[in-house]
Amino acid sequence: MDLPVMPPVKPMLAKSAAKIPTGMHYEAKWDGFRAIVFRDGDEVEIGSRTGKPLTRYFPELVTAFRENLPPRCVLDGEIVIISGGRLEFDPLLERIHPADSRVRLLAGTTPASFVAFDLLALDDTSLMDTPFRERRDALNRALRDAADPVFTAPVTDDHEVAQRWFQQYEGAGLDGVIAKRPDLGYRPDERVMVKVKHERTADCVVAGLRLHKSGPVVGSLLLGLNDASGRLQHVGVCAAFPMRRRAELMTELEPLRMPSVEGHPWAAWAEEEAHATSRMPGAPSRWTGTKDLSWVPLRPERVLEVAYDHMQGDRFRHTAQFRRWRPDREPESCTYAQLEEPVRYDLGEVLGT
Repeated sequence: MDLPVMPPVKPMLAKSAAKIPTGMHYEAKWDGFRAIVFRDGDEVEIGSRTGKPLTRYFPELVTAFRENLPPRCVLDGEIVIISGGRLEFDPLLERIHPADSRVRLLAGTTPASFVAFDLLALDDTSLMDTPFRERRDALNRALRDAADPVFTAPVTDDHEVAQRWFQQYEGAGLDGVIAKRPDLGYRPDERVMVKVKHERTADCVVAGLRLHKSGPVVGSLLLGLNDASGRLQHVGVCAAFPMRRRAELMTELEPLRMPSVEGHPWAAWAEEEAHATSRMPGAPSRWTGTKDLSWVPLRPERVLEVAYDHMQGDRFRHTAQFRRWRPDREPESCTYAQLEEPVRYDLGEVLGT
């Protein structure tokens, strides 16, 4: 492979904002695997956000790139799986599998798509220093004949349209809106874009904690919601505390600490088969590898209000944010019924298919 921009390349990143800024170019925020795609003739390499190769996990996309991309190019985009007219993230996680036979089976049963939103190089020319508006025009020309499963992300410079997308597209499984300066060159691994994501709140039961890597202070709080049968299901974690607050939380929660998991709703957390019927912390994962997933059980008696962006199935898609304790709420009242569901929106309307 001999391209003007060579792997690995870390993608350009975004910083969070509460409102969609004006005077920018806007795109939907896709919920998948960020990927930098390199093609030089028959040679194709797919790099992850960290620069590690994803190529072997998506053989159907390698074929699609050879059929749909210019012979020599580098693109930035998102690998997604579309099911029932919306994005689904769980099937993507299943694709990261050590067995080639399993990968190829899933490539046939749950094939991935690629949504391109930037062009870093074309033929012998690097576009890294080219303003985004020009890179975007070049991307449109480069992919004008591309077909499913390769798409070009919709873009607009109309602030009102971006606000409408922010409301509508969530129903198709998208994650918010990204804003880019039209004069911006490509800046790998720098947070120079702006992302605006949905934020909602939920009252959750605090049922455990994990220790911080630095010592005996809170690393994260384990959150639960009661399902229709009254069983407490693990829905995610709350983290990102200042170090002083981590120590304070450890002191606050010490009276709830249990000597063991015996009698706890998640007592079977270490048993792999138990995860088939219930959500609890410590589920086996190819992503966590040898990471210590042990946790400290707490009596599930305290309620915490957290902010979250959206759900992935029956759990929070991303780490939730601490808002406040809710001493006025009983743990039994913290159910899935409180969660807001976005109005569904067909992803085909987003991609123009």
